[in-house]
Amino acid sequence: MPDQSSADESPFVDVDVEALLDEAMAAPASSGAAKHGTVAIEAPPEPPKFTAGSKPTYQRAQTVVIRRKRGGHAAAAHGGAWKIAYADFVTAMMAFFLLMWLLSSSNHGTLQGIADYFNRPLQAAFTEGPGASATTSPQTDDDKTQQQHQDEQRQLDGLRSRLTTLIARTPNLQAFKNQIKIDITSEGLRIQIVDDKNRPMFDKGNADLKDYTKTILAQIGPVLNDVPNHVSIAGHTDALAYSGGAGGFSNWELSTERANAARRELIDGGMASAKVLQVRGLADSIPLIPNDPTNPANRRISIVVLNKAAEDNFRRDGATSSVTVTPSEPLAMPSP
Repeated sequence: MPDQSSADESPFVDVDVEALLDEAMAAPASSGAAKHGTVAIEAPPEPPKFTAGSKPTYQRAQTVVIRRKRGGHAAAAHGGAWKIAYADFVTAMMAFFLLMWLLSSSNHGTLQGIADYFNRPLQAAFTEGPGASATTSPQTDDDKTQQQHQDEQRQLDGLRSRLTTLIARTPNLQAFKNQIKIDITSEGLRIQIVDDKNRPMFDKGNADLKDYTKTILAQIGPVLNDVPNHVSIAGHTDALAYSGGAGGFSNWELSTERANAARRELIDGGMASAKVLQVRGLADSIPLIPNDPTNPANRRISIVVLNKAAEDNFRRDGATSSVTVTPSEPLAMPSP
């Protein structure tokens, strides 16, 4: 019976898998294998093998393990949802701090314009166009004026720096650095060339410039062309009364003539003649050293590079207004 023995020794076991799965699903949930998603199913014992002249022997039952993976719903519920919520929170905080920065960097006029636009959106849209309000235009003009003032101030500061460097590097000017004073005033950049007891700019009671005074003015004149501002030139004297003048000649006339002599020398040195806006003599009315009105330092020439505000004030004060004259009605002559 060779065929029978070979069939009995076959290692394969017929298992009804569907029936085993049904039994595993019907098993109580408290079992350890079913609880962890693993079901252990024992195969039915093999039939006994008989051989000639021996006792029947039995083989150990084979175990079939079936592992079932549960769905990932629980893991997905705690996976990336918090990241989305955290990203929304960070975005909201970034927008909030950006809004705070914009509000802190905006001036009062801009904020008022935005508030007016949202309070009256239709009026702003139909009167001045979208995004405009009645208060934004004047503030824009103020911002433009302030920006122009800052640019002009930078130009004057640059001119002051160039003049200081010129005096320090030019031997002809370095010897007179104590007599050249440069500062910033409310009218603009002021350059003052003051007298020294041992080195006056003019002869006493005279409007003729000394040679070194001409050198100073000739060196300064071309540098003033670097800025578009106009200049005002003023002459000053000390408090000593002018004597010997004919026809009432006084320190007022003397200071005016000295200022005009300085104007001519500046133009001869290279300054554009159109830059001169004013030439005036102030006599001893504005002393440089108030406590010592007779000090030689009070005798000086003052050159002011006018800022726009000072120039506008000068032009406004010196402008003439037109007057309209209404002709009167002729007088009625009495009848003879």
